[in-house]
Amino acid sequence: MRSGQVRLAIDCGSASTTGVVAWSDGSWSPLVFDGEPGLPSAVLVADDGSVVTGQQAWRAAVAQPQRFVPVPRRPADEQVSVAGVEVVPAELVAATLRRAADEARRMVGAAVEDVRLVVPAGWGPRRRTWLRHAAHRAGLPQPRLVEAPVAVASHLLAGGVPLPVGDAIVVCDLGGGAEVSVVRRTPVGFEILSTLADPDAGGDAIDAAMTAALSPDPVAPGTGEEVALTASVRTAKHALFAHAAVSVAVPSGPAVVVNDLVLTQAARPVLERAAGLVRDAVDAAEVDPATVAGLWCAGGTAQMRLVAEVLATETGLTPLLVRDPPLAAAHGAADAGARSPGEGPEVVVEPLPSVGRALAVAVSGFASLALVSHMLFTPVWNSAALGKWATLNWGELAMASVFAMLACLGVGTVLGAALASRTDTGLPLSPGAQVATGILTASWLGVAVACMYAVVGSQYIGMELGPFLRWSVVPIVPIVVVAAVLAVIAVRQWRTPAGGWSQFLAFPVSSVVTATVGMLVLQWSVTAERWPHMLVWIDFGGRFGGLLIGVGVVTALVSRPVLRLVLGAPVAILIAALAGPGTTGILAVIYAVAVGVWWLGRLWTRIIHPAPVTAVR
Repeated sequence: MRSGQVRLAIDCGSASTTGVVAWSDGSWSPLVFDGEPGLPSAVLVADDGSVVTGQQAWRAAVAQPQRFVPVPRRPADEQVSVAGVEVVPAELVAATLRRAADEARRMVGAAVEDVRLVVPAGWGPRRRTWLRHAAHRAGLPQPRLVEAPVAVASHLLAGGVPLPVGDAIVVCDLGGGAEVSVVRRTPVGFEILSTLADPDAGGDAIDAAMTAALSPDPVAPGTGEEVALTASVRTAKHALFAHAAVSVAVPSGPAVVVNDLVLTQAARPVLERAAGLVRDAVDAAEVDPATVAGLWCAGGTAQMRLVAEVLATETGLTPLLVRDPPLAAAHGAADAGARSPGEGPEVVVEPLPSVGRALAVAVSGFASLALVSHMLFTPVWNSAALGKWATLNWGELAMASVFAMLACLGVGTVLGAALASRTDTGLPLSPGAQVATGILTASWLGVAVACMYAVVGSQYIGMELGPFLRWSVVPIVPIVVVAAVLAVIAVRQWRTPAGGWSQFLAFPVSSVVTATVGMLVLQWSVTAERWPHMLVWIDFGGRFGGLLIGVGVVTALVSRPVLRLVLGAPVAILIAALAGPGTTGILAVIYAVAVGVWWLGRLWTRIIHPAPVTAVR
């Protein structure tokens, strides 16, 4: 953290919103709303269209329940109607974020430029973009999004909890709902192995169960009585965390004394659901429960004494309560990436590429040059009365362009990741922006190389430029489109793939080598037809070349060795059967499609829906 810089981190949950300001000396202070370190996330839309937040919203809702929105944080495409009028959900959340920003400005004395927002690990790009829009409506600068379990793990690390590299912990975030994640410490941060969420396994479900137990006559939904009773039950529940009994005002009758037994009866079934999430999350992460370094509980509901008992009984793990459970995620988000004074530069999340990765990039580059050179130097010339023309292996040109694009993207991402891993570059760009710049620059460089292949081939062979452009540029268009999407994801920092962007773009070298050798062997069989006594070997060479191209296709499409063996034989045999002098272009198109599918698969499994699986009950 640079001298004089402060960070604002906000955890806008479904039930309550917390925030902290982290100072340059390593200390931090919670945001205080109406004398409390937490702000209820519920809002109320007034008659004039203004949005009332926090406790004021709850008090005003008794008289205007039709204008009350208890949970403004909704799915990105869900509409909200208030008193018969459609409102923008992002504006409701923006009101809460705006109040947090105003409190931070009052505390610091100026607007805070470095803002972090905590997001559930199960949120995809769409909901993350929605939250960014809400932050923009609130007048906040472009925020950095930090996933909740990563924030809690950073909070533990900052508090001195030993978390060696390679250890996996379970983070059970109990707020209005429950989100359980398995997180592993890596050399560059934390990696989320699995996440499960259940809105009915947290504080809101406990409130509903207590309300049903305390009110023998059902309260009409959407009325002021329901709002008043819910508010009383919420207050009583939190009071029972520290007291043996409290009094609850019931609108339809006299006050009721509630003790710990009532809370236990209401909470136990809910917490058992949360314990089921813990078991399922560990199973989804494919982690041996005996090797889990700890089960850490965070969130406001985690302060219940019953939580430790139920989780220990149902999971076999020993639950541990993080320090300051309601503020843990916000504090961890503020601390994520920061270092204590005197420890040196910030920790970056983009790892420095290895030497092996650079060598793998070189393989694609040399394969591209070998294919395009072989195409230009081995044309089949035909003569007729009207002149002389050449029959070219368009498949070699198409495949050379694909490999050139892969090599350029590899080089650009390696350079971008190398810049992002340094702190003394002097560039006014974030690490994500540097990686995105590398991806975009490299993709256009790949297009330029493909066009250069077309121009050089046209001039060298003496043919029209059109066919060369079609076979060199069209096969790489899908890759350029996916690269543009990846650049947007990198600069917006929606999600950084495990291992960094350089590893994310590491196309299988084995596929490049086998496909290149296969196409070269196939072209040899085409140009060797001038030797009739070798026709048997020539045909065998052509089939063998097609077989290798098929192996390259399967290697690109499938990563698991067992599936490669199962699918490799039929696909390779099919492509070998298609191999021939007139089908080299078709084979190259098949391979280019396989490369495009590989990219889309990486986009789905590493960015949109990262493995092993992010599931929601």
